[in-house]
Amino acid sequence: MRTATPRRYLMCPPAHFRVTYSINPWMDPTKPVDPALALFQWEDLRDRYRALGHTVELLDAVEDLPDMVFAANGATVVDGKVLGARFANPEREAEAPAHLAWFRSNGFPDPREPVHINEAEGDFAVTATWILAGQGFRSSPLSHSEAQEFFGRPVIGLELTDPRYYHLDTALAVLDDARDEIMYYPGAFSPGSRAVLARLFPDALLATAQDAAALGLNAVSDGRNVLLPRTATGLLGPLRDRGFEPVPVDMSELHKAGGSVKCCTMELRPAVD
Repeated sequence: MRTATPRRYLMCPPAHFRVTYSINPWMDPTKPVDPALALFQWEDLRDRYRALGHTVELLDAVEDLPDMVFAANGATVVDGKVLGARFANPEREAEAPAHLAWFRSNGFPDPREPVHINEAEGDFAVTATWILAGQGFRSSPLSHSEAQEFFGRPVIGLELTDPRYYHLDTALAVLDDARDEIMYYPGAFSPGSRAVLARLFPDALLATAQDAAALGLNAVSDGRNVLLPRTATGLLGPLRDRGFEPVPVDMSELHKAGGSVKCCTMELRPAVD
């Protein structure tokens, strides 16, 4: 039987969320965003985490940083150690110091400012055995060795080839970190990376193109409950077949910027005793 593990998450409300520029194929500044609906959907996600027994910490939004709601991009936390982000696009650069300031004020000693470009949990997915690391559109492959040295965990580089899936967390989700269990969309990866994933995760749940396009891989799991976009209906049955409990949520306004459940959620993984 699947068991949920209590988690601690960091989220940032969409107080200034809008789409005024385009840095991925999902973003279209000509399509208006409904700020009230975006806030309602974000609050629903936050409340669902809390109802499931998880802790949600809040990071204050900063004016003129509309993508700061996507808190997963601000840092990676493994074993209580914090590796900050360095953004590829100038529109998001100022988010990185805002995240590091939060960590310094909230009991995380010596968060590391990175040398190389990495967009944190956008491109780093953590399991018990590995850190899976995306590259090709945002994060530099040089960030992979930097993360490996800092966290002392093996990092597996994966090449993303479809610009719609510009971050690893749009193409792959960790379902059970303790068991190294994932789901992913093969079409987002290079042939070599698909072969690596098939070798490391032969029993992974494979998403269809339709569910990937619904951002169904931009999901968060506590080992039992899997929160994912409600439009990714093709994943519901396969998840239940594996003993998970899908929790569909409406994140349609956040989708306008190319983000969903995982993009809005950074996991604060505690230090190992």
